[in-house]
Amino acid sequence: MAAATRMQTPRETPKGAWTITCLLFLFMVVNFADKIVVGLAGVPIMTDLELTPEKFGLLGSSFFFLFSISAIAVGFLVNRIATRWVLLVLALIWALAQLPMVGAAGFTTLLICRVILGAGEGPAASVAIHAIYKWFPDEKRALPTAILTQGSAFGVIIAVPALNFIIVRYGWHYAFGALGVVGLVWVAAWFVLGKEGPLAAIEAVATREVRVPYARLLLSRTFIGCIAAAFSAYWALSLGLTWFTSFLIKGLGFSQEQAGIISVLPWIFGATVVITAGLLSQTLMARGYSTRIARGVLGAAPLVVGGLLMALVPYGGTAAVQIALIVVGSGLSGAIYVVCPLMIGEFTPVAQRGAAISIYGAVYTLAGIIAPNVMGRVVQGAANALDGFLLGFQVNAVVLVISGLLGLALLWPDTERARLQAAREATAPEFA
Repeated sequence: MAAATRMQTPRETPKGAWTITCLLFLFMVVNFADKIVVGLAGVPIMTDLELTPEKFGLLGSSFFFLFSISAIAVGFLVNRIATRWVLLVLALIWALAQLPMVGAAGFTTLLICRVILGAGEGPAASVAIHAIYKWFPDEKRALPTAILTQGSAFGVIIAVPALNFIIVRYGWHYAFGALGVVGLVWVAAWFVLGKEGPLAAIEAVATREVRVPYARLLLSRTFIGCIAAAFSAYWALSLGLTWFTSFLIKGLGFSQEQAGIISVLPWIFGATVVITAGLLSQTLMARGYSTRIARGVLGAAPLVVGGLLMALVPYGGTAAVQIALIVVGSGLSGAIYVVCPLMIGEFTPVAQRGAAISIYGAVYTLAGIIAPNVMGRVVQGAANALDGFLLGFQVNAVVLVISGLLGLALLWPDTERARLQAAREATAPEFA
């Protein structure tokens, strides 16, 4: 009795794949524009609503209260429901959650709407990645994943000048309203043009997949390594979303308009890192390097370097040097967002991929609850705002270095794939 012969996964990219990639790139642009608005308007919000740094930190964290729960629930849902419709509903929730802030919203309204928005955005990146993977075979996924991921950076790059203009001229309430309208425009475009990718069903048949127990997937060292590595990157991202503009204004003395311009810099650098990481990963794969090198080391090593740079922020001497260290140190962490979904998709059965990537996203984004709160408490407890911010960035530096080292030790996707494949074949049905 011989085990079933495995067919080769198709290597051609279906027609329409790049159109879907562009639409999902815009999906992530809207996603991160929604995230950045509270941080960008942090000082006006704290002034108007008379919030302490600790209470504003709570507001920043509130976005993530239901983020992870929603990500896990929807992750299992997309194993059975077409991602096209799930993405449509998520984007509609985002748009509607922004609109109540156009009126005279107080702290409670803002808090509730941010919790709802977080519930809608929790599954977004994971579902979008799962949708992209239905259009590209494994060896061609790095670049589209990088394009999708850098939608986050472009969301901030595009949104910050526009939203800052609205905040300065018309007030922070109208910035939320503008995002609601943009969200509805994307919903309309996706309803007309969005489609389901054809490769998932073909891959599942071609590989005669056998499901792997979730405990085996989630406790694998590469999965744990991805969570550890991405956790620190999201810590840095959460501080950028919630506190970076306030740091520029209250810590370094810039005006709201100046801070709005400077706030774009980490995202421009981050976008460069993400695209470079995607291209480099795909190039290394094409040249025969193992995914351990082309994905694992490529994603984890920049975390260590970035953490070391962040640790130097208090010793920068001038505002320009301190900003540069934060920009480069936090921006380098973006490489991990490209490679971790690739590694998880590499060894996870297609029928379980949506849930696995969503669980990964749900766990590492818990940093979004912790980081803004930690920074708020540190700033409030410090002798002055600048000292508090600098200490908060040093905490982030320690987290980056430790998780980067864990990533280097644990990220072995090729070994993981071989181990799980052997286990699947041992339990697969036999044929004459």
